[in-house]
Amino acid sequence: MDPMNAVVLLSGGLDSTTVAYLAKNEGYRLYALSFDYHQRHRRELEAAKAVAQAVGVVEHRFVSFDLSLWGGSALTDDELEVPLHRSAETMTTAIPITYVPARNTIFLSFALGYAEVVGAQAVFAGMNALDYSGYPDCRPDYLAAMEEVFRLGSKAGREGKPIKILTPLIQKTKREIVEWGNILQVPWALTYSCYQGNLDSCGVCDSCTLRLNAFREAGLPDPIAYAKR
Repeated sequence: MDPMNAVVLLSGGLDSTTVAYLAKNEGYRLYALSFDYHQRHRRELEAAKAVAQAVGVVEHRFVSFDLSLWGGSALTDDELEVPLHRSAETMTTAIPITYVPARNTIFLSFALGYAEVVGAQAVFAGMNALDYSGYPDCRPDYLAAMEEVFRLGSKAGREGKPIKILTPLIQKTKREIVEWGNILQVPWALTYSCYQGNLDSCGVCDSCTLRLNAFREAGLPDPIAYAKR
């Protein structure tokens, strides 16, 4: 039986890297897709390259577009400050300024087109509804709606072979993700999660805080460099 193909959305962060290794472990041939949308943390693209090479993708494509043109997020507008020193409890109270409007809808649209071209049966994505900031485009109901868009808006879907959106981490805590990734031997040292985008991770933005907490709770060392811990 021929191996199945899958597109994996790869940012180079903890979640997307774990998903790439999960998909590889399930026998998929991986086509990685990464995005340069003029995000503050474009440093993550270097991590995505390293992870793609380590996991052994068939092809790694980069898509570039500029969401900083209209901003609206601390990740795309330099005039907005990235929240720092927040507790995990504080992060869950409201959708934060680091939410990028329509980002995942844009990402998944590109992924659908790429998946049809390479004959992929699935798109793997690292969206996570727990232990995070409540982004509206990381929730199960949103993803179910987008899967219907995949079915209705593609040749594959209309011909009865809809491309699935697979989000195996959607109901996992960050600790569970780290534990799962550790079993899969994810190379954590290659990954990057910081919103600030500096060479060393800041250690105090929301993403760094969640990552550090996850490794601490899992009883594992986080091998990346931090400016503050």
